[in-house]
Amino acid sequence: MASEEASLRALESLMTEFFHDCTTNERKREIEELLNNFAQQIGAWRFCLYFLSSTRNDYVMMYSLTVFENLINKMWLGVPSQDKMEIRSCLPKLLLAHHKTLPYFIRNKLCKVIVDIGRQDWPMFYHDFFTNILQLIQSPVTTPLGLIMLKTTSEELACPREDLSVARKEELRKLLLDQVQTVLGLLTGILETVWDKHSVTAATPPPSPTSGESGDLLSNLLQSPSSAKLLNQPIPILDAESEYICSLALECLAHLFSWIPLSASITPSLLTTIFHFARFGCDIRARKMASVNGSSQNCVLGQERGRLGVLAMSCINELMSKNCVPMEFEEYLLRMFQQTFYLLQKITKDNNAHTVKSRLEELDESYIEKFTDFLRLFVSVHLRRIESYSQFPVVEFLTLLFKYTFHQPTHEGYFSCLDIWTLFLDYLTSKIKSRLGDKEAVLNRYEDALVLLLTEVLNRIQFRYNQAQLEELDDETLDDDQTEWQRYLRQSLEVVAKVMELLPTHAFSTLFPVLQDNLEVYLGLQQFIVTSGSGPRLNITAENDCRRLHCSLRDLSSLLQAVGRLAEYFTGDVFAARFSDALTVVERLVKVTLYGSQIKLYNIETAVPSVLKPDLIDVHAQSLAALQAYSHWLAQYCSEAHRQNTQQFVSLISTTMDAITPLITTKVQDKLLLSACHLLVSLATTVRPVFLISIPAVQKVFNRITDASAQRLVDKAQVLVCRALSNILLLPWPNLPENEQQWPVRSMNHASLISALSRDYRNLKPSAVTPQRKMPLDDTKVIIHQTLSVLEDIVENISGESTKSRQICYQSLQESVQVSLALFPAFIHQSDVTDEMLSFFLTLFRGLRVQMGVPFTEQIIQTFLNMFTREQLAESILHEGSTGCRVVEKFLKILQVVVQEPGQVFKPFLPSIIALCMEQVYPIIAERPSPDVKAELFELLFRTLHHNWRYFFKSTILASVQRGMAEEQMENQPQFSAIMQAFGQSFLQPDIHLFKQNLFYLETLNTKQKLYHKKIFRSAMLFQFVNVLLQVLVCRSHDLLQEDIGIAIYNMASVDFDGFFTAFLPEFLTSCDGVDANQKNVLGRNFKMDRDLPSFTQNVHRLVNDLRYYRLCNDSLPPGTVKL
Repeated sequence: MASEEASLRALESLMTEFFHDCTTNERKREIEELLNNFAQQIGAWRFCLYFLSSTRNDYVMMYSLTVFENLINKMWLGVPSQDKMEIRSCLPKLLLAHHKTLPYFIRNKLCKVIVDIGRQDWPMFYHDFFTNILQLIQSPVTTPLGLIMLKTTSEELACPREDLSVARKEELRKLLLDQVQTVLGLLTGILETVWDKHSVTAATPPPSPTSGESGDLLSNLLQSPSSAKLLNQPIPILDAESEYICSLALECLAHLFSWIPLSASITPSLLTTIFHFARFGCDIRARKMASVNGSSQNCVLGQERGRLGVLAMSCINELMSKNCVPMEFEEYLLRMFQQTFYLLQKITKDNNAHTVKSRLEELDESYIEKFTDFLRLFVSVHLRRIESYSQFPVVEFLTLLFKYTFHQPTHEGYFSCLDIWTLFLDYLTSKIKSRLGDKEAVLNRYEDALVLLLTEVLNRIQFRYNQAQLEELDDETLDDDQTEWQRYLRQSLEVVAKVMELLPTHAFSTLFPVLQDNLEVYLGLQQFIVTSGSGPRLNITAENDCRRLHCSLRDLSSLLQAVGRLAEYFTGDVFAARFSDALTVVERLVKVTLYGSQIKLYNIETAVPSVLKPDLIDVHAQSLAALQAYSHWLAQYCSEAHRQNTQQFVSLISTTMDAITPLITTKVQDKLLLSACHLLVSLATTVRPVFLISIPAVQKVFNRITDASAQRLVDKAQVLVCRALSNILLLPWPNLPENEQQWPVRSMNHASLISALSRDYRNLKPSAVTPQRKMPLDDTKVIIHQTLSVLEDIVENISGESTKSRQICYQSLQESVQVSLALFPAFIHQSDVTDEMLSFFLTLFRGLRVQMGVPFTEQIIQTFLNMFTREQLAESILHEGSTGCRVVEKFLKILQVVVQEPGQVFKPFLPSIIALCMEQVYPIIAERPSPDVKAELFELLFRTLHHNWRYFFKSTILASVQRGMAEEQMENQPQFSAIMQAFGQSFLQPDIHLFKQNLFYLETLNTKQKLYHKKIFRSAMLFQFVNVLLQVLVCRSHDLLQEDIGIAIYNMASVDFDGFFTAFLPEFLTSCDGVDANQKNVLGRNFKMDRDLPSFTQNVHRLVNDLRYYRLCNDSLPPGTVKL
């Protein structure tokens, strides 16, 4: 034994050295290599067995177990059967002897190693594996150990990893399912025994604040008084050992429930027992007693008890998450809901000693999370099933959910509950839509609950009612493009909007008075404005008044957003019915926006500028945004007003313009300026009143924007204002015939607008980039950027409009477009400028290519093709970083538009476009790992094939009639083959997005043009593609796409099933390395000749799994092993 003893000492000192702070990384690598080499030796396990029984060093034990784990999972096939027997007998003995003294992580690892042996050998060579576990559970001394073994078995055997064959996985699952009833019986017994044993000692409980609370609601929720009584028993006080055993049993149940089907094995008594334990989570008394008794031991006990509640709720949620419920299990479900709602009532019961919120605060946070998960699953998965039960009181449930929601101790908890309400409101809305006849009955049933919900959610977003909580919300840090405060407001307003959809009148009458109150404060500020030396000042200085004003302004801002969010419920079919309500809102909004602009609240000095100034700006901006939300309503009013020509409508629009115009200046804060610009765009685009152009305020904006001496607005605002002005002139007026559209005048005005906007740009010359230039290059770039961003936006916004609008637009732009084309070659080496120019051309091609005409479009394409030489492409892609790649991508996008154009006009360009792709771009990017440019290139190739199929496959109707299923004539075959080869190559690269996109393209070409059926594809490419896709599955490099790949393989194979089964599959197996002839035969035999999609793809995944498994086994055999 000396050598074993010496080895152990050496290993202990190595391990200590390895984990010592002073050990260098170099030395750690040496030690690691040494340990790995030791583990690979045949017979190393004998040393490890000795180490395990003779050392107290945790690192050594962990290393020894890792050696065993490696041996069992990777080399077991090559271990002699005598050695296997010895290992199977020694490790469990070791576990039994030391399980009480081993550190828990070592014990758990040892359990897993034994379960790994069971995974390989049970029941054939390790027949007592599961029986041993059951015996451990039944013996009181080893119950905890047995439960750990059981949970590990459930984890490792029910859903094993891929290192088993499919047949073995199926066998293990079946073996486990056979044991489920026994196991559940044992677990029920353990939990019941502990409960009953301790309930006896708690026969005379201290008076409980919750005892005897069987009110009406409770008897409603629980069918029989006996079960209510049962659940009302005081919760027993458990000792630490019992606590531990129960937590292990519940963990086992939670894992078992995650994979066993709902069936009669899950008995009512088991469910009731789990619910008993769920009460531990909402039992505050037990925690109180723990803290009263003072010792830290007792406090830990209190936490442990809470943990039992969390584990029990995990079990319940596992069952709840199963959507497929057998008929015989529905009654159990109903019972589960009744028992959980008993708990919900217990949590939310309001009595003098406790408010609900402080009770929820005292509960374990995880327990609250689990409980909320339960409620979400109930509403999303089971409500439709349960609502029809007469004995289930949904309205009472909503009352409890309401209390639970609005007493949540954390913001996250509140958000989660709002999500549940959203699910409920969606359920109601879809129920009403599918049963319109019952609409009134359904709404009457829930009306009170919904009104209550609406009122409370509105109160929660107001500082007036909820200041303490709202001030905790962060309004600075962005997370997913919104701050915590914005998320809070948005989620609350979604609930308000959904209630509005169901109960429009109630919702409006609840919200509008609240808005009015806050508006009065805001509109009353005028009287406090005094003029001082430095300008107007708000004469409110007392700290308390400032705070109250701050709260009122914040609330007004939120309520304006709420009113804006409801705009959609006043338009469409209900326009006439709700007209007066909407008009009231819009008139108020117009008044408020005008008021803000006239008295210039955004420029007023205040006592607390850091707080009140942003508040005033925000209210002003929100009032403009809320008014913008009503633009669709205004558009509908516009078409009604057109018939009656009402002065009221004209005055609304004119006043709105009076509110907007003073804000379109560089002196106004960006937030406010942009709100005004967006509103102007909506008036010009959505509402489109005929008289808009003749309003003095609009002409003022025209003059400001076209005045060369005026200071330019920030980029975003300038683009929006120009878009609005262009749309006023270009968009057809609704409800007017063509001859009354005044196109000639509007066309002239548009030409002069664009001329003014592009004045400096049109004066640029190609020499602007040369060393002899008159103007600094940076100034030139600024002019290009400013002009093109405006022009591009104008084109983009007109692209979907009528032909006349697009014609006028192009006439105005023509000169600027020609200048752009002339400048393009001069700036080809300035990728930032090229990028902007190509963006502009791309937008032109998408929106105005018909108006540009064929000769000019050809000239543009030819210029680009000439400029983008192989050298230029290489420079852009390889040396100019992301901007260079963007330039090439935009160029390819322009070509995508060209190849999609129907008709013969651009067909002459196809050969040069395909040559550019395959001979110039593809060679540069093919071998680069970076995904840049690839997605655009393959999209261009796909569009080329998809929209120009006849360029490759000429098919005449006569030929196909004469020869039945005629093979089409193939043209341009080399180009077609090169494109297909490029697609094939892309499947060998790691980029999963490109893989998914290209697979989709091939499948689309097959669906639309029968790609896989074409002779050239079938004879030369089909099985190459199938081979590549199978190899990808075997390598597991694109696991997320397993399903898509399986379907594609099926679609390819189904073109020639006979060829697949008789030629391809045997050939594929023959070429597979790492498996022997016998294994190849088994793989071939197991691939059934099914021709339906589900069976075929299942066979593919089985083949892939088993092939990987055989390779793993063969790699684990010792060298020189003779395989018979």
